[in-house]
Amino acid sequence: MESITAADASHTLIHLTDAEFEKLTGFVYQTYGIDLHRKRLLIEGRLANELRSRGLSSFSSYMEVLFADKTGNEMNRFLSKITTNHSFFGRENEHFDFLLNTALPYLEPRRKGDLRIWSAGCSAGQEAYNIAMAMDQYFGPRKNAWDTTILATDISMKVLSEAREATYPESSLAGLPQEWCSRYFTPVGNGNYQVIERIRREVVFKTFNLMDPFVYKKPFDIIFCRNVMIYFDAKTTANLVDKFYDATAEGGYFFVGHSEAINRDRTQYTYLKPAIFQKLSSESNLK
Repeated sequence: MESITAADASHTLIHLTDAEFEKLTGFVYQTYGIDLHRKRLLIEGRLANELRSRGLSSFSSYMEVLFADKTGNEMNRFLSKITTNHSFFGRENEHFDFLLNTALPYLEPRRKGDLRIWSAGCSAGQEAYNIAMAMDQYFGPRKNAWDTTILATDISMKVLSEAREATYPESSLAGLPQEWCSRYFTPVGNGNYQVIERIRREVVFKTFNLMDPFVYKKPFDIIFCRNVMIYFDAKTTANLVDKFYDATAEGGYFFVGHSEAINRDRTQYTYLKPAIFQKLSSESNLK
């Protein structure tokens, strides 16, 4: 394996060859559905320090390490570098307003004590905990009669570890009502806040690749997959939306990010409003 000296490292700019670029992006696309074919400079920039710190002189040498690792740690490290795991509480708050004022009032009389909820591509957990807080806010004293456990998945073990810790800087809470900040968080020092245990218990975090087959005991009533499909091309996005549709219970809701385009002519979901869809048969109604 080729290497470079520490003295040369800081002055060497390592570029992807065409063959390396095709091999790396092809693998990521086939395995994770992430389309990096227009991200050559991003890959080189975000991995430059990684290669230099290891004394590697080429991406071929790096890929030897990446593909040889059987633990998954190297791939998770790589994915964390090329994707943006930026999230915060109250992101696209109109989704949570819709959840509280429309979706849950529709679902409550149609379900019997059990709501199936999935936060897909949950990053560091803010979205999943935000959903749990909305559930707590909506059901109030009726909450004990309901199972609203939230499945939260991501491909990155690193962000899932952060999610389970549930500790966030004060700045990431800015989008929440002050009442929620006081009710659902505990200050833990250094300007950080931790989600209270009662809400943490509502979320189950698991590693999952959305390109894999979906396996579930019962379909989901609420699915959030926001700002995840921005990494996918149109074909992968369409196929993934079909998989989500099949995994959605009749009358269930599907939330995507406002920056994500869903082909409304192709999907079987019923469009409700920007970035919000519902699974409705021709016999269904919203009364």
